[in-house]
Amino acid sequence: MLHIEHLNLVVRDIPAALAFYRAAFPHWEVRGGGEGNWYGKDRNWVHFGDEYQYLTFNDDGDEDGRKHEGHQVGVSHFAFVTSDIDGIISRLTGAGYEIDNNGAVNPFRRNVYFIDPAGLEVEFVQYNSDKPSERNRYDPDS
Repeated sequence: MLHIEHLNLVVRDIPAALAFYRAAFPHWEVRGGGEGNWYGKDRNWVHFGDEYQYLTFNDDGDEDGRKHEGHQVGVSHFAFVTSDIDGIISRLTGAGYEIDNNGAVNPFRRNVYFIDPAGLEVEFVQYNSDKPSERNRYDPDS
């Protein structure tokens, strides 16, 4: 079996990134961090997560990323599955982050999108079925 262990994200401000992701994942913690040099530019880095998954934040970002409404090559968004989407929404909006998109109406899943402080689009999804045939329906009326 394969699963994603971590995402390595370039940001401008590690504390701002940590504030957003701590609201989303209150059980995660800073696993470690340090300093380094990436192709001639000094940067700080932090691993934030649990024993199995984490996000790496590197603070050497100096340009804007891909535009969400555009067609540039790159990551459009990434998603996390939750069993408590209302808790995610409550924690993030309570911390001052606005919902960017409520996602499509679907009887078998509910999703919501936020933009993190680095401008990355992050989706959270809660499935209301354990059946793959329902969770993964792609027809327009699903």
